[in-house]
Amino acid sequence: MRVSVIGAGVAGLACAVELAERGAAVEVLERGERLGAGCCSWFAGGMLAPWCELESAEPLIATLGCESLAWWRAHLPQTHLNGSLVVAHGRDLGELARFARRTQAFEWVGSERIGELEPALAGRFHRALFFPEEGHLDPRAALGALARRLEALAVPIRYGTDGAAMGGPLCGERRAARAPGEAGFAIDCTGLAARGALDGLRGVKGEMLILRLPELALARPVRVLHPRLPLYVVPRGEGVFMVGATMIESDQPSRVSVRSMLELLSGAYALDPALGEAEILEIGTGVRPAFHDNLPRIVRRGRTIFVNGLYRHGFLLAPALARRVAELVLEGRTAPEVMADEDSRERRLA
Repeated sequence: MRVSVIGAGVAGLACAVELAERGAAVEVLERGERLGAGCCSWFAGGMLAPWCELESAEPLIATLGCESLAWWRAHLPQTHLNGSLVVAHGRDLGELARFARRTQAFEWVGSERIGELEPALAGRFHRALFFPEEGHLDPRAALGALARRLEALAVPIRYGTDGAAMGGPLCGERRAARAPGEAGFAIDCTGLAARGALDGLRGVKGEMLILRLPELALARPVRVLHPRLPLYVVPRGEGVFMVGATMIESDQPSRVSVRSMLELLSGAYALDPALGEAEILEIGTGVRPAFHDNLPRIVRRGRTIFVNGLYRHGFLLAPALARRVAELVLEGRTAPEVMADEDSRERRLA
């Protein structure tokens, strides 16, 4: 079975790895000139938090996300599975209770336990939610690890492919049928570039900061709840932290607003005033593809399969979706919980 995977973001690389490990002959086509170029995966938070996401997502997200934890640990040994911490300042403790009502698999912890988990936060918060089974990873390290795994599997990643040749189902059909008489598939993982083929796909922009403060240490992602400006801080190691949370209905990938940066910086400072001395290493944006319900889709049209709509859950969902794509391509097995009907284009629930 020959398979062309179009797009080298986390969804495309995970599909390529899963297919190649099961024996398919795979190639990856990427319009960027290097790994991560123009890819929203490059600016992701990298939180593997299926239970935290239940606060605002459908149960399907947690179900798929739980499947992905072991996959990431197997493919990226640097994956950290030491939990997530959710805190709120005193005036926002109602947000903590609301979050708890919508989630599961957590422990209520007090100030002493918070200090044991994160000494840098000792004495700053009186109550928190600890999700011990969640994890996080460095998205850029993860993309690199998947690319190296593909190299070991003799799977080429062809950078600089003409973007015009990559969009739409006709391209997929041509790629899949390029060897006469040989069956094959094209897996389209191009995100918003697939809008011409997928109805209802929209962009949701996220903005992020990368800070460095060697004096500060966090062992796990910390989410700070606020009724208007929630925030998360994700450690990347060696005193480097990713700060994010913005979700803006926009297809514009390059513009970062002053207001967003002020909100992110203010939230980080409120978490720990020591971050006021941090060095700003990078400011970035990524536009994440989403459907109206913020749930992912696997759409098959002939021998082209679209994997899209991962919203802000790219690293959390990609392995589970990749497994379903491999089962569809190699075994003919469908996954009704994420498959979309060709005529209605609507997700069918199992």
